[in-house]
Amino acid sequence: MEKREELFAGKAKSVYKTDSPDRFVLLFRDDTSAFDGEKIDQLNRKGMVNNKFNAFIMTKLEEAGIPTHFDRLLSDQECLVKKLDMIPVECVVRNIAAGSLCRRLGVEEGVDLNPPTFELFLKNDALHDPMINEYHCQSFGWATEEQLKEMKRLTFEVNTVLKALFDDAGMLLIDYKLEFGVCEGKIVLGDEFSPDGCRIWDKETRNKMDKDRFRQGLGNVIETYEEVGRRLGVEF
Repeated sequence: MEKREELFAGKAKSVYKTDSPDRFVLLFRDDTSAFDGEKIDQLNRKGMVNNKFNAFIMTKLEEAGIPTHFDRLLSDQECLVKKLDMIPVECVVRNIAAGSLCRRLGVEEGVDLNPPTFELFLKNDALHDPMINEYHCQSFGWATEEQLKEMKRLTFEVNTVLKALFDDAGMLLIDYKLEFGVCEGKIVLGDEFSPDGCRIWDKETRNKMDKDRFRQGLGNVIETYEEVGRRLGVEF
């Protein structure tokens, strides 16, 4: 597979064309940012850790029957993915109250949410990814009613698989975001799943083991990401 010109560069990943029209190379960089780019840093090994972490999770989800864009690892920081027509909507599930939910609703951090909440956000950096609903998606043509139903169904299937996986490894999956695209008419999970896009706490101590360590200046960010991976069985 020949890697060609860069197609897109995000905050922490870059996408490259290949000699195949239906495959891209996804590069995980060492860049990290928070608060819409107000806090930026380079963290050694971050690209490698997130790439291998994502490959492990995507493989687990594929084994559970959830379609993903992941194809295979290419190097420490690169993987091959299927080309998707991305839907500009983030699906967020929250199992325990934390982060923006607490600020928005004035609820205490750490409260169990039963049932888990499901929210939609528009992917738009300039607007700070505003919260939206199904009617917005349909009215503005971001997603159809059927696509939204399938995205929600798959998001909760992911929750069932990953909550159990993290629980068995002594961790709590607090919340996470997913992005989807369309491939050959099917809704397929895209982007990544890593500690950058979810919240993970130690089950006993409730110590934070995700990007909040960077946001809140807690230190040992990548070392903690690696600890999460090792508990799950990721080989770095």
